[in-house]
Amino acid sequence: MTRSGDQNLVVLTLFIIGVSYVFNRMIESIDDRIKFQFQKAIVDEQLKEQNLQEQIGISFKLADYNAFDDVKELSLSIENKSENIAVYIDWDNSSLVIEHTKQSLRVIRKSPDLTRDLAVPQSPSLVAPKKTLSETVSAENVFERDKETGTYSAKKPIIDIAALQKNKGQRKLYNDFINGRDELKFSLQLVLRISEVRVGLAPGVNVPPMCILNCPFTVRKLPWTYALPWNKKK
Repeated sequence: MTRSGDQNLVVLTLFIIGVSYVFNRMIESIDDRIKFQFQKAIVDEQLKEQNLQEQIGISFKLADYNAFDDVKELSLSIENKSENIAVYIDWDNSSLVIEHTKQSLRVIRKSPDLTRDLAVPQSPSLVAPKKTLSETVSAENVFERDKETGTYSAKKPIIDIAALQKNKGQRKLYNDFINGRDELKFSLQLVLRISEVRVGLAPGVNVPPMCILNCPFTVRKLPWTYALPWNKKK
């Protein structure tokens, strides 16, 4: 091979190395993405079993994808489709259940100035007939208090993947999750109380019957190919 040919080979090799480096860095920058999916069909079936499918609708606002530690709270909407029933959300008896840690965590309804002690009881929320209530909720253990302002805000992810990686007993689950062989699961156990509008929720009197809805979610690791334009449309 001529000297010119040797130089061209060196340039080509350096070019390939450079392109490979840039490509690998690009993959690394988009490879820590996960997708939260609400299993709406399961909730709809529960509503049907309790003859509530025509009265109540449950939905969540979720992004197409998130970074590992993005999701610290859930945006929930509860629709009262009825003409004459009142739906009350019993926050203090609701919980977030994390399957892989076997934890059942108290639900906190977020407010703009969350200054109270988190242990203080939360008042039920009313969803009037033909109205929709939208709230942001999370688990009690994700909140931290700002010492300067005295307010609480969600600081930790609902599903702590970093903690999963550090736990030796859950290392296999972490590896299976990262490689797309397994999903992480959790659920919002939402407690509703339903009554005729005329009854109301008077303390200690005519307390409406309890309805528990299991709202399950799955979390899966997205392959880096999710970022390709033709895959993002799926």
